[in-house]
Amino acid sequence: MVRSKNENIKLSTKPGLKKKDLAGWLIMLPAIILFAFFVWEPLLESVRLSLYTAKGIRLEEFAGLSNYIKVLKHPDFAAALINTFKYIIWSLLIGFLVPVITAVLISETVHLKSFFRIGVYFPNIMPGLATVLMWGYFFRPGNTGVLNILLNKFGVNPLLWLTEPKLTIPLIVLTMTWKGAGSTALIYMAGISNINPELYEAATIDGAGVLHRIRYITVPSIFALGKTLLILQIIAVFQILYEPLVMTNGGPNNASISIMQLVYNYAFRDYNYPMAAALSVMICIILVILSGLYFKFTASKEN
Repeated sequence: MVRSKNENIKLSTKPGLKKKDLAGWLIMLPAIILFAFFVWEPLLESVRLSLYTAKGIRLEEFAGLSNYIKVLKHPDFAAALINTFKYIIWSLLIGFLVPVITAVLISETVHLKSFFRIGVYFPNIMPGLATVLMWGYFFRPGNTGVLNILLNKFGVNPLLWLTEPKLTIPLIVLTMTWKGAGSTALIYMAGISNINPELYEAATIDGAGVLHRIRYITVPSIFALGKTLLILQIIAVFQILYEPLVMTNGGPNNASISIMQLVYNYAFRDYNYPMAAALSVMICIILVILSGLYFKFTASKEN
């Protein structure tokens, strides 16, 4: 009996665990175990902790959603949430385009390209806490701040800088951009290096200048990469903690407190671990919603 081609295809695609699949699962098993232990288990434990009252880390009574209600009614919650979205907006205004521009300029450079790559990545080598302390001294108000000392040489009176509520968040975002823009620029440079050189050659032959090549070849080619890095940046900035904690301690008057710093205050200042867990779960839900909306929006645009 001769089987048809479709029947052969169905038989060949019959579900079952093959040796190749088994080997793949065995290779991934250690990573899956570590991921479950360090990600899913703490997440589930945080959900469980948020539903109880506790004395220290010892659970006492089931509290339901009361910890979530306490977090929402806390006087610092609204300020922390608003400030966190301010951090995101300022990071998009200041920090998102800087790596793109840096990568494009270095890619268009003919000489000393490796030198510039090392130069833009150098701030990433510094420890994060050292960077924050350095910029904290730089923006210190009064006559002892480095920036005010430099401005005093030109006859400018000392400015408030980090003690000015309207300037605090932009200055912290500027510090974050100085620290992390170099590594992101290298990712963009890797994406630019994968662009077919023939496109640039054809554009040059047609008389296109540098700006036209960047606009019609470089930027469209790294657009998909930029979308991915955009959502990663939003997620990272949403979890900002030690920059405002070290530079301003959330001040002045909660002008720079972030939602992750509020979690830190609940856990390590007030020792209220259930409220810290409840706010952590809320942050996770917000990030999942933001990621879903972003991917849905970009997918509809692509379609």
